[in-house]
Amino acid sequence: MTGPFAGALRRCRLFFTLIMVMGAVSACATSGSGSIEEVVAPVAPTTEKYAAIVVDAKSGRMLYGANANETRYPASLTKMMTVYMLFEAMDQGRVSRTDLIPISRNAAARPPSKLGLKAGQSIPVDTAIRVLVVKSANDVATAVAEFLGNGSEARFAEMMTAKARSLGMDRTIFKNASGLPDPGQVTTATDMARLSISLRRNFPHYYGYFGQTEVTVAGTTIKGHNKAMDMIPGADGLKTGYTRASGFNLATSVTQGGKSVVGVVMGEDSAAIRNARMAQLMSMYVKRAQ
Repeated sequence: MTGPFAGALRRCRLFFTLIMVMGAVSACATSGSGSIEEVVAPVAPTTEKYAAIVVDAKSGRMLYGANANETRYPASLTKMMTVYMLFEAMDQGRVSRTDLIPISRNAAARPPSKLGLKAGQSIPVDTAIRVLVVKSANDVATAVAEFLGNGSEARFAEMMTAKARSLGMDRTIFKNASGLPDPGQVTTATDMARLSISLRRNFPHYYGYFGQTEVTVAGTTIKGHNKAMDMIPGADGLKTGYTRASGFNLATSVTQGGKSVVGVVMGEDSAAIRNARMAQLMSMYVKRAQ
């Protein structure tokens, strides 16, 4: 279905999903995430993979947590660190927005989601960042890793892990730049919140990339699938992620009335529930931030 009716139908589906998720609120224990004021539970039971956190980005105070320090698979939330490494290289003068990133045979062979570039082609740094945020392209993530890792994605993953430690992400290990399945690539909701806050705090001049919802490549406009951006007042960006092992993940930054909050939801059964859960959490906790 296309046209205005499709948009209305999509909004109705999101609304009813949000109502379902907001159906019950109960107190419960968290695992390794400290005390919280209340924990939100959906009508349907949460999954074994579920983990979430909401953090006041200014004070660092946790406003909500559920399994926040339990290890999970990051999926494409990994690309937030890949982009972080590009931002850092740009700030240090090692890379410019107009530099061309070559596409190797290895990068071109990555499975979807991908841009579909061929070995021997190249992509400007500026476009690569947009494609990573909007399209979550695995071929571009690997190309970036090889570009910054002296030809080795494994070496770049080690660099990513070292950077994670410097940011206080103590339980995160990266094995690749894309988030494609690897049993050794793990993180926590807490660590992803730290990365989200660090991106905004350390690179305010580049952070606008994470608020983009479409990118044009070779005359073709590609729209993103971060529907939470349209559902949450004040949402200004970050990233979605999904693999079968991880479930549906989402990191979201929200600014309302001078308050700044970051939320991470991991392990949901569908994108709609994930987005509705985040919308619910933000509606409840933004007002409690400083």
